Amino acid sequence: MKKIFKLLLLTFTIFSISFAKDNALKNLQEKGEMVIGLDDTFAPMGFRDEKGNIIGFDIDLANEVASRIGVKAVFKPCEWDGIIFDLRSKKIDLIWNGLTITPQREQQIAFSTPYFDDDQIVIVRNPNIKSFEDLKGKNVGVQLGSASYFAFENSPLAKTTGKVNKYSTNVEALLDLEAGRTDAVVIDAVVGKYYVAKKDGFVVLNEILDKQQMGIGMRKQDLSLKNKIDETLANMKADGSFNKIYQKWFGNN
Repeated sequence: MKKIFKLLLLTFTIFSISFAKDNALKNLQEKGEMVIGLDDTFAPMGFRDEKGNIIGFDIDLANEVASRIGVKAVFKPCEWDGIIFDLRSKKIDLIWNGLTITPQREQQIAFSTPYFDDDQIVIVRNPNIKSFEDLKGKNVGVQLGSASYFAFENSPLAKTTGKVNKYSTNVEALLDLEAGRTDAVVIDAVVGKYYVAKKDGFVVLNEILDKQQMGIGMRKQDLSLKNKIDETLANMKADGSFNKIYQKWFGNN
């Protein structure tokens, strides 16, 4: 009898946990909104325009997904270095802002199916720096807590370069590069190339530090929400709406 009771208790516990996980989507729909954490300087994925409105590729994607699952997307700027804590402590519902999938992050949060391929690149201004070899002893800037930071720390460059300047945002790192206070900046290609196209004197080195993919971050227990987002993005790719948003921000590249 005791064994049967324990078995029933275990079954009930597993069922209860599974049921709680499946409430994630339902809870958002009842609330009527999903709060999305982002770095609002991460152009062109999510950033502010001249009027202060938050716009970008990920913003358009998130708004369309939210509409299809029956909620409103609310965007909440966060300190990037602490954004996973904000997610796990339920201050936000999702991280949707060019979030690179890394082993370190996968230990803490769940990810959607990857929806965007990206590289980690290095931007310089000094014309004498033409390769990673030329960065020996040079100062390198990187956003703290970013995929660029982890890619740099795990690369051979970290052993040969000089001081590592850590910044809250990529914008701060690029401003220091422009002012000559750092010699190079490690950055996501999608962001770095956006700024290179707008600023004279910035050069992207031909070598790639790392190849990575982006996904939407969510709490590990929010399986119903993850499944719905994956399904919705797949439907958007099938009906052409994903590609329409992509072309708006990146053209036919």
